Amino acid sequence: KALSVQISKFLTPPTMISCMDAVDYEDPFGFEDYFPSMIDTLGVERFMEELYNGFCLLMDVSIGLITFESLKRNTILMGLSELKDDELLCMLIEGDLDGDGALNQMEFCSLMFRLSPGLMMDGFKSNDLQVIS
Repeated sequence: KALSVQISKFLTPPTMISCMDAVDYEDPFGFEDYFPSMIDTLGVERFMEELYNGFCLLMDVSIGLITFESLKRNTILMGLSELKDDELLCMLIEGDLDGDGALNQMEFCSLMFRLSPGLMMDGFKSNDLQVIS
């Protein structure tokens, strides 16, 4: 089933305290927000394809969702084994808008945009972005 829903309504940061803020977390990777420059380089459509590829990389292929188990397994395969279980769980909780304990494609994309300070601060025109499948 093709999904072509504008995600602008999901870009508003949640009003509750972030689970990620609650964890004593130091970024060991020196996170740098590349989303704005990726959009400039790739264009919106290609960027959304890459975001979808990221979702597919992390999801459990049997159910089409990112679960705790699939996130843990795939982060280990990507060389991110130093992430702790509580950090992975917080990632899921942070993005799980419908409360089912897993991330669908829309929840994943929404989470990625909320975690991109460059997109949020630059006032990126979110109505140009659509989830693809």
